[in-house]
Amino acid sequence: MDNDISPILSRSVAILDCFNQDRSEIGVREAARLVNLSSSATGRLMASLRNLGILSQNPESRAYSLGPRVLTWAGVYTATLDLRKCALPFLEELYLTTNETISLYILQGNDRICVERLESAQTVRIVARVGRRLPLYAGSAGKVLLAFLPIARLREILSSLTLEPLTTNTITDRSRLENELAIIRKQGYSTSHGEWIADASGIAAPIFDQFSDPVGAISISGPTQRFSQRTIEQFIPPLIHAAIEISREMGYRGLFPPKSLE
Repeated sequence: MDNDISPILSRSVAILDCFNQDRSEIGVREAARLVNLSSSATGRLMASLRNLGILSQNPESRAYSLGPRVLTWAGVYTATLDLRKCALPFLEELYLTTNETISLYILQGNDRICVERLESAQTVRIVARVGRRLPLYAGSAGKVLLAFLPIARLREILSSLTLEPLTTNTITDRSRLENELAIIRKQGYSTSHGEWIADASGIAAPIFDQFSDPVGAISISGPTQRFSQRTIEQFIPPLIHAAIEISREMGYRGLFPPKSLE
């Protein structure tokens, strides 16, 4: 066992590994035998996993199966794989066109996560790791994801956000943020200058799926000194083209950008 991993976490994962297509429901005793734990310890762990929504329990047989939280994780994982696969050729094309850093983000909860990034070959560039979790209210990709959420979900997120200043340019006024989101919805893309990294700028466009939901965002980013208004205007057409093509690959057939968010 890895010394850096909690024994409880390791045992919980071992229990989850017991489930497969041929064994979708397991009782406590069977799970205890499979993971080589006592029935009492296994029962406590499985009950805790049930309380967290990771397992479900049959009220009649008392056996356990994988719960709704696992299905949610699986859906996010599958969607991310599909999106990355569909997006990569267009990200590469955009990278060659702009010679700037190209990133792909997905929405997760009230944040965004970078799932793919092609780093600029230029000496001065923006570097951020894949897998990093970032706020939605700061940066072009976050704002463009926020802007195209269904109204009910957008209001829910906005009501829970704490607009903390990450730089001197971070938007911390809710009214100003809402006004900017309205502009983004009309034009189909978002820009930012130093909102979550000082002296870094970006431009981003949304990616939609067959249900017209924003499943991701592509961004072009780099040092603010290279992102003049003229440069941004040159980047808009290839960025929008890439966003439309990836959205088509994901099954979206509507207008770009969508006209209704209800």
